[in-house]
Amino acid sequence: MNRIGFYVAGALVVLMILFSTLFIVDQRQYAVIYALGEIKEVVTEPGLKFKLPPPFQNVVFLDRRIQTLDSPETRPIFTAEKKTLVIDWLVKWHITDARQFIRNNGVDIRNVENKLSPIVQAAFNEEVTKRTVRAMLATEREKVMQDVRGRLVDEAKAFGIEIVDVRIKRVDFAANITDSVYGRMQSERKRVANELRSTGAAEGEKIRADADRQREVIVAEAYRDAQKVQGEGDAKASAIFAESFGRDPQFAAFYRSLTAYRASFRSKNDVMVVDPGSDFFKAMRGSSVPVPAAPQAAHGKK
Repeated sequence: MNRIGFYVAGALVVLMILFSTLFIVDQRQYAVIYALGEIKEVVTEPGLKFKLPPPFQNVVFLDRRIQTLDSPETRPIFTAEKKTLVIDWLVKWHITDARQFIRNNGVDIRNVENKLSPIVQAAFNEEVTKRTVRAMLATEREKVMQDVRGRLVDEAKAFGIEIVDVRIKRVDFAANITDSVYGRMQSERKRVANELRSTGAAEGEKIRADADRQREVIVAEAYRDAQKVQGEGDAKASAIFAESFGRDPQFAAFYRSLTAYRASFRSKNDVMVVDPGSDFFKAMRGSSVPVPAAPQAAHGKK
């Protein structure tokens, strides 16, 4: 039984040693084989690979995919006209020489990013100081990114990496300048708004004055036309009355009597003291004698 256990233990040890000599390289990685602390080989092809068991050889993996380095902090940069800008940028890079990368940075990617960030910032400082704000915002933005990338090529080789792309994410004024710019913009907008309001008020007064003038003209013309129509109507009525009175004098006398009665009995509070046998009431008695005008002195109040 002890002999069987010994064989089993030996087989397990052999399997462990065998497994320690095998490793798999992913297509997204570099495999760096160390032999007693020194780089023995860099494996770039994916697949199942062999090595000596530890401690004779060890394997370290490096990510060969494209990495992104963002600007760690926003620092003001002076332009050619001494204006202060704040630029946010990013850099795309990947490992091309694993040996050189490990010699300069070790196996931690954060080490190369800490070293690369100030270099990128310095490159941007040199390019921005040669250009104006207008160039940075519009005309030469693409040229700035290309020039910065060109400056980083040699520096990147020393780190064992390649710069794939450099991009500017944001260009803005410093906080104090931004506040003053916004203040000027706000003042300008207020000035334009006040001008528009003044122009609108003047146009409104002009429209109201014109409307009032047109109203006065329309009312005057309407009154004129009304008086004209009324005068024509009165003339026609007078002509009709004259013609009617000329045809029948008795009817004319009777109509004048009715008119005199209407004028005399206009108010219910008026009292008239007149002899019933007078000529004034002849129309009521059926007489054809014309009725004279009502005596004015006979009126009185109750």
